[in-house]
Amino acid sequence: MKSDFQDRFLRNKLALAGAIVVAILFAVSFLAPWLAPHDPHEIDLKNVLAPPSWQHPLGTDPLGRDVLSRMIWGSRISLKVGFVATGISIVIGAILGALAGYYGRWVDAVIMRFVDIMLCFPSFFLILAVIAILEPSIWNIMVIIGLTSWMGVTRLVRADFISLKERDFVQAARVIGASDGRIIFRHILPNTMASILVAATLGVAGAILTESALSFLGIGVQPPTPSWGNILTAGKDNIDIAWWLSLFPGLAILITVMGYNLLGEGIRDALDPRLRD
Repeated sequence: MKSDFQDRFLRNKLALAGAIVVAILFAVSFLAPWLAPHDPHEIDLKNVLAPPSWQHPLGTDPLGRDVLSRMIWGSRISLKVGFVATGISIVIGAILGALAGYYGRWVDAVIMRFVDIMLCFPSFFLILAVIAILEPSIWNIMVIIGLTSWMGVTRLVRADFISLKERDFVQAARVIGASDGRIIFRHILPNTMASILVAATLGVAGAILTESALSFLGIGVQPPTPSWGNILTAGKDNIDIAWWLSLFPGLAILITVMGYNLLGEGIRDALDPRLRD
């Protein structure tokens, strides 16, 4: 089955392109200290809003800081937010979905009504409301994004549990006296990992986009910490004279989110038995 998955994934050119983009992002973030040509916090008032040049390939910002260096270090913020926030949402969604799908009845009704209530609130505005109360920080942002994006995972895991809990291997586990916890976490949940993996890949893209939007609005990652969103904020304020501050961070966000989406869709297609040759 593993080789079948690999064959189908490798035949999907868009999925491969997404995997390459994600791999490059990982490499850039881990190698940031060596790849960045300048200190991302170094202020150079002699080169304020300097256009792209050999010394500053992507130009400088209103404080004379090198945009390329700040974008390279900002990729670490994107990865951190994407993975921590998605990890929180996956854990919450998987647990609630497992309980709802396995026990059914009133447990399912209560959990799914809570999911419906959460879905009634626009997630982004809910995040804005919470951050308006709390102090804007990278950790608060990661936790809040994670706590407001688990509903889709819950629905996916619940659907898988409803399908799997009547299978023969589950019935056999019940016959030998396995506890509910063992059946849920040792027998059924591992068989839902395909859906969870796809949801996690797509969730990272959504978390990165949300963090960038919050930083753009000035309530996300706070300066001087570099992030793609707060570089865009400087671009908004100087759009007439410093086009590079909007173009390059915007392209980075676009390519990164597209890469994760293509990778997630490629994994989903490769795991879908209905698409097998």
